[in-house]
Amino acid sequence: MADTIKLAVALLLLGTAIGLFYYFGDQSTLLRVLGLLAALGISLAILAKTTHGRAALSFAGETRVEFRKVVWPTRQETIRTTLLVLLMVMVMASILWLFDTLLMWAVRLLTGQGG
Repeated sequence: MADTIKLAVALLLLGTAIGLFYYFGDQSTLLRVLGLLAALGISLAILAKTTHGRAALSFAGETRVEFRKVVWPTRQETIRTTLLVLLMVMVMASILWLFDTLLMWAVRLLTGQGG
């Protein structure tokens, strides 16, 4: 029940901030954006106190840990892989072009359009 109330308060605060952002459209954009960001920060702080919020924060922390475990390729590996992909694209394009030309020749021959 407490999580539901916290969620409702956070959504109400954020909705009110968005409404006020547009209501005060004639005011400084900087002040409106700062107010909206402050309301967003407070809403997120309230949401972080809920069960789902704690789970989301835990997931984000675990994601950061896993992200740090990634072994990124070196510049040389990246260049070699890119060149290999470009070469294979060119080879496949040539094969498909030859196949298309063969089929076009066969269709023209079968329909009597070719010489």
